[in-house]
Amino acid sequence: GGGAASLVLAALLRHGVRDLRIAVVDPVHRRGQDRTWAFWDQPGNELDDLLSASWSQVEVITPDAYRSLDLAPLRYAMLRSGPVYERAAEAERRLGVTRIVAPAEGLDDDGERVLVRTGGDRPALRAGWVLDSRPRPPGRPGRTNWLQHFRGWWLATDRPFFDPQRAVLMDFRTPQPARGVSFGYVLPVDSRYALVEYTEFSPRLLTGAAYDAALAGYQALLGLDPARCTVREVENGVIPMTDGPFVARPSPRVVRLGTAGGATRPSTGFTFSAMRRQADQIARALAAGQPPVPAPAYPARHRWMDAVALRALDRDLVGGREFFGRLFDRNPASRVLRFLDGATTVAEDLAVMRSTRLLPMVTASVGDAAGRLHDRLAPDRRPPWSPPPPVVGDEPPADAGVAR
Repeated sequence: GGGAASLVLAALLRHGVRDLRIAVVDPVHRRGQDRTWAFWDQPGNELDDLLSASWSQVEVITPDAYRSLDLAPLRYAMLRSGPVYERAAEAERRLGVTRIVAPAEGLDDDGERVLVRTGGDRPALRAGWVLDSRPRPPGRPGRTNWLQHFRGWWLATDRPFFDPQRAVLMDFRTPQPARGVSFGYVLPVDSRYALVEYTEFSPRLLTGAAYDAALAGYQALLGLDPARCTVREVENGVIPMTDGPFVARPSPRVVRLGTAGGATRPSTGFTFSAMRRQADQIARALAAGQPPVPAPAYPARHRWMDAVALRALDRDLVGGREFFGRLFDRNPASRVLRFLDGATTVAEDLAVMRSTRLLPMVTASVGDAAGRLHDRLAPDRRPPWSPPPPVVGDEPPADAGVAR
């Protein structure tokens, strides 16, 4: 898959990997701006010159509180896909990559080599290793299955309106769905241009008209006059939020990347930072002559905490606005962000857990333990979970958008 491959190829070039025969197999040759990644990291790395914008100050807003958060030593950053694809194209040229513009329809792994079947009359490929970022369902159905789904408008205003020094990370003043949580999101590139987004964490997608109505409502909440704004671009996306486990190593010489490899954080949908870590670990391993197998995207204890948090939200044991508000109220912003990125220590995890209401989380933990016991004693016979389709007659949200 070309999306995750772009990060891997750039990392291979950066780590000086040479003398590998590499093929990228994808039915689409990605170019230009087809998605936006938003993530946090520390300044002074290989992405600095590719970023569209970054912020050391962000806002988290609920109906009863406004929080201005200093992220130091971290920053929140926006990276559009165009510069990433350009860097990957440079890496392809310098590494002598073969590009196969076709779908990978099947993988046959005999333990020594992998046969990649591309369908039709095209010859198959054989590879020592396959890094597979094609979408895949979890290895078993999740006990809780939500989606992060969103639509964003790139808005240009006819006068200065946005503060380019601050991003709005979560604005929970949006009308809340009957089941789930919603929030607005503002990433300003400059005083007249910003990505304004409506996001839901919930089990079901909306119609296109409903996303537009929600965005128009959020635009009004921000005080933006539609007559003085122009929608330059639209971005959509759907990201799974499930406690179903993704199988990162389905066979000896196949390694899954991205969401299929467990890089999506179940409780938030954040993906990019883990994908970037995976790419860097793969490049380092290949440079050292080792198998290109990255570490798990998140510690096992974090996957358990995500499952508990998802259950608490899904069973309405806690409200989404309250849950995230308490996290940011009772912890330094950098700790919350590192926790969401899977980079906190056990002591910091305990501090984060103490931020939540005890009884609902204990109830969710007991329910999660009972669900795990049920899975061991009576495995679920349901078919693998996949995101529900959009409403018939409405355009589907694209599989491209803000991949946090």
